[in-house]
Amino acid sequence: MGQFGIGQPVRRKEDVRLLTGKGNYTDDVNFEGQVFGAFVRSPQAHAVINSIGIEAAMAAPGVVAVYTGADLVADGVGVLETDVEMADLAGKPMFRPKRTLLATERVRFVGEPVAIVLAESQAQAKAAAELVMVDYDQLPAEGSTFGATQPGSPPVWAEHGSNVSVHWENRPVAEIDAHMAKAKTRVTVDIVNNRLVPNPMEPRAAVAQYDAATNVMTLYAPTQGGRRIQGGLAKGILKMPPANVRVISPDTGGGFGIRGKLYPELGVVCWAARRSGRPVKWRGDRSETFVSDYHGRDQINHAELGMDENGRVVALKVHTILNVGAYMAENGPRLPISGGGRIIPGVYDIENFYFSVKPVFTNTVPTDTYRGAGRPEANFLMERLMDAAADGTGLSRDEVRRRNVITQDKMPYMTQMGLLIDSGDFIGNMDMAMDGADWKGFEARRAESAKQGKLRGIGLGNFVEAAGGRPTEEMRIRMEADGKATVFAGTHSHGQGHETVYAQLVEDFLGVPFADVSLVQGDTATMPKGAAGTFGSRSSWMGGVGIKRAAAQIVEKGTKIAAKLMQADPESITFEAGTFSAGASSVSLAEVAKAAHEARNLPEGMEPGLDVSYFMERDAELFNFPNGCHVCEVEIDADLGIAQIVRYTAVDDCGVVLNPFIVHGQVYGGIAQGIGQALTENVVYDAEGQLLTGSFMDYGMPKAQHFSHIEALFNEVPCKTNDLGVKGAGEAGACGAPSAFVSAVMDALAPYGIKHIDMPLTPDRIWRAIADAKAAKAA
Repeated sequence: MGQFGIGQPVRRKEDVRLLTGKGNYTDDVNFEGQVFGAFVRSPQAHAVINSIGIEAAMAAPGVVAVYTGADLVADGVGVLETDVEMADLAGKPMFRPKRTLLATERVRFVGEPVAIVLAESQAQAKAAAELVMVDYDQLPAEGSTFGATQPGSPPVWAEHGSNVSVHWENRPVAEIDAHMAKAKTRVTVDIVNNRLVPNPMEPRAAVAQYDAATNVMTLYAPTQGGRRIQGGLAKGILKMPPANVRVISPDTGGGFGIRGKLYPELGVVCWAARRSGRPVKWRGDRSETFVSDYHGRDQINHAELGMDENGRVVALKVHTILNVGAYMAENGPRLPISGGGRIIPGVYDIENFYFSVKPVFTNTVPTDTYRGAGRPEANFLMERLMDAAADGTGLSRDEVRRRNVITQDKMPYMTQMGLLIDSGDFIGNMDMAMDGADWKGFEARRAESAKQGKLRGIGLGNFVEAAGGRPTEEMRIRMEADGKATVFAGTHSHGQGHETVYAQLVEDFLGVPFADVSLVQGDTATMPKGAAGTFGSRSSWMGGVGIKRAAAQIVEKGTKIAAKLMQADPESITFEAGTFSAGASSVSLAEVAKAAHEARNLPEGMEPGLDVSYFMERDAELFNFPNGCHVCEVEIDADLGIAQIVRYTAVDDCGVVLNPFIVHGQVYGGIAQGIGQALTENVVYDAEGQLLTGSFMDYGMPKAQHFSHIEALFNEVPCKTNDLGVKGAGEAGACGAPSAFVSAVMDALAPYGIKHIDMPLTPDRIWRAIADAKAAKAA
């Protein structure tokens, strides 16, 4: 390990460029002769489209064209369909509706695109979009997650006749009811896991250029990996060979899962460029983010936990209603089942487990992956159950957890949902977090707050994730003739610091100086063919291990070249810190790289150059399991209902930490988004599907004032299923923060007998809960 090797807190290479205005984003891309696009979006949550009048828009200044869904259908443009397929216990498949890129006969949520206007300037396109006259017949709409399950709920899809797509169960409920009946103590929780708007800093954008002479489409757009977008566009939408569709993702201003999706707008912009014969540029604004980017979370959970006389869990039942919105997005229905939510029952050793999920349609924006992708919901549910279990048994909150966590001697541990957890120290996490937070000294701090007229509470939250995402990835390392190295990544950095961490790995494995390693990413023309992208906390494993194995092949090939240069037996050569040695002789990797470009220096039959791609493939059921324990301490002004975080301690087991500086940043960001959900953020629709929180005036983003110092600690337990021992890090904070914060607030409110408040715990909700509790006591 050198100054820039594995484990060193190296500052990010990319930050100087990004912080000095030298970033290159999609909106910085322009082509000569381009036109600008503006989408016409539905103001109705549910309506029949009678007609679309484009005459006034076409006559507006600068307008080049107006296209509707009918134009796309006539041209044979494809549709979007979810990747998810599942069935109920009887084998009846889920209802999987298809989505046209522009609505044709009916709109199903506010913000659904119905037309695109092309004009010579962005202002002209937006102005003309206001002139497109759509005649709607309004239909009854459903805006409620719970309401969608009730008899009489207006169906979003009339042909299905119900808003419940499928009732998925992991087993017959009677099997678990028998175990539950034997429990000494039974507790239940009812939870609304609130809907969120992910809100990356960079709104969605797209610039498309079509070359008719070569039949090549080039799309610039912020994504989390262009290969998946390329495949979907080419095969599913444009009906072109994938090799003829090039996707370029320059710097991307935040991903969080939702930037990895093939949205209708991307397909429309590409098709419009082909149809019009001119490059088309579209830049969405923040208002469009709220009504068209996929939303996150939105579940209702009812869960029951049964325990024996020793406080050990004997049975668990979870019923989940998942709001998928008006259409099923790529992964939306999968999230609580085979996605992140599959981690239930979390860190706990629970043998008897029943799980039921009903994905329901509503007249709202579709939901899909958002930082954690089902894991924050699953862990929050389990931690609220554990707090309820402590209350029901009289055990302390930490003791009831200690009695039920999976212990190290049971590793590897197969969960009831079929996940094999290879490693983890869950009790060690709790000990480190509670010690770091001075849990034992809390009562003195509570008493001090009481003197100031404040309530004080402390809470903890355990969590575990299944990380790794899709099971394939390809990474390429090319040694240049001057001894520098270029990494061609299949992954795609959009804030994770790959330019830095990958350079650390290359220096560690090959001895190439950190400053001499460059990263090429984001272009399907140059990325490895097996590229998948960055999502699901996968890059350290799939990308990092790919780099390690590619580096090993470079050393293997370089050894043969070095043997010829030194006139030595390849078997006698060693490699360390960038140098090949044989006895007293040695040559550097830089010298070997230069020699590799000259045929006379190569063994017979060897291809010139040191350029290696490694295709990484693992078992689709093999994951790594980031885990941890977070402790949050809050102070509450009961007169105002304001909860202020005053201390926060995060213990994370990310396996081997490649760069503590960057992982700390990932933890902080995840905590910020987790606290955002727990404290300020909430999407609100009215009963008829109208969005009431459509801007930052109404939607509460977390701010610096909502946080205290975050003490981030690592309990490194190396993963046993990959070469680097790494586990994911990017989503951990979002999994640990909500439960720790809510637990702390409920501890502070315990004198009022308040057991639970649904997120977000806004001042209004806390104040009303206190007022109601006082009124109930007075009555």
